[in-house]
Amino acid sequence: MSQRTGNCANVDSLTGATILVTGGAGFIGSHIVATLAADNEVRVLDDLSSGHREYVHEAATLQVGDVRDETAVRAAMEGVDIVFHQAALVSVDRSIEAPEESHAINVDGTLTVLEAARAEDARVVVASSAAVYGDPESVPITEAHRTKPLSPYGLTKLTVDEYARLYHDLYGLETVALRYFNVYGPRQSGEYAGVISVFRDQAAKGGPLTVHGDGSQTRDFVHVADVVRANCLAATTDATGQAYNVGTGTSISIRQLAERVREVTDGPVPIEHTEAREGDIDRSCADISRAREALGFEPAWDLRDGLAALLE
Repeated sequence: MSQRTGNCANVDSLTGATILVTGGAGFIGSHIVATLAADNEVRVLDDLSSGHREYVHEAATLQVGDVRDETAVRAAMEGVDIVFHQAALVSVDRSIEAPEESHAINVDGTLTVLEAARAEDARVVVASSAAVYGDPESVPITEAHRTKPLSPYGLTKLTVDEYARLYHDLYGLETVALRYFNVYGPRQSGEYAGVISVFRDQAAKGGPLTVHGDGSQTRDFVHVADVVRANCLAATTDATGQAYNVGTGTSISIRQLAERVREVTDGPVPIEHTEAREGDIDRSCADISRAREALGFEPAWDLRDGLAALLE
């Protein structure tokens, strides 16, 4: 795969629409906003608990509010054609510490969004997660793989996933759930950022790059620009009412990832192994056949190019 633009492959079909992006001041949401703000009326609903005001494109309108607040959601939803629902508590660790908070934000918040969207007859593209699968029995993982989440976070995403399907089947609301694998790219930061962002920050300080366990565990890393592309395709597809994996279909071990980061930074950065993390799955890799066939999704960013762009 070669590096290409981060814009939506079918962005021309997303023009003149009124769009709401929940969590639009956050990592993935802000990239969706930036891609669509020039040619659409884009609104952002974000409580700024983890998002950043400066990430919101100047052409978009920011409403500071919580997705659990029905009044705020309905105000932001008025006249909307498409909703990209990205707002969530994304931390596995935090969900284990505070499962009620995780449920309230991820599940109750999604229900509030779905109900408001139903009143406006707006399409909803929901951010789900590969965490719905738990520890996979085999890889690559298809959408038909059994779901057995290992954390409250994973369970909330499975619930969100199922609510999206139910609202489609029961109420005729156009919904699509996207099961993100390991997303990386610019603006990913914070206490619970992905391993690539952690390695980036460690490399910037001269290391060491800390690898949990022996580093043999594998992950499917997908660039945020490809995730934006998948969202745009989901916003225009006729194949609604389904969940789709969003990854690359390839995987790399964490040890190999650390070595690649070291190569890209071209410095004497040491790699240090620490204790394995409890509950860490061994393998993860997306089967993206369904997204490829039904949405026309094809990841465009090679990991090496993505790392180079991020780290340089």
